[in-house]
Amino acid sequence: MVLASAIVFAVSLLIGALGIYVGARVIVGADDYDHAIVTALIGAIVWAVVGFLVGWIPLLGPLLALVAYVAVINVRYPGEWTAAAMIGLVAWVTVLIVLYVLAVVGVTGFEAVGVPGV
Repeated sequence: MVLASAIVFAVSLLIGALGIYVGARVIVGADDYDHAIVTALIGAIVWAVVGFLVGWIPLLGPLLALVAYVAVINVRYPGEWTAAAMIGLVAWVTVLIVLYVLAVVGVTGFEAVGVPGV
């Protein structure tokens, strides 16, 4: 059971990192998948911590978690907050498409680590 959970986490993290990689490549020209993996992991941890601390506050909690996630991208990639938000948006759309295709062919469920809301 623990091994299966670890495998699901790792695959989900890699899918989330793919989204960040595509977003960073398109928006700021970054070309380092390893950097995207670390960013996805840090982003997932920050999202979870902020969500745990303030996620219970209606509307404001999830918004603060999203801002914290974009802040991680802003720190990890060049550019301003707008570029970080665009990387996050492209990552979200990319992961949504990948997970949809994988779900249609029956490979996985519809979730990924490292990109919130997917």
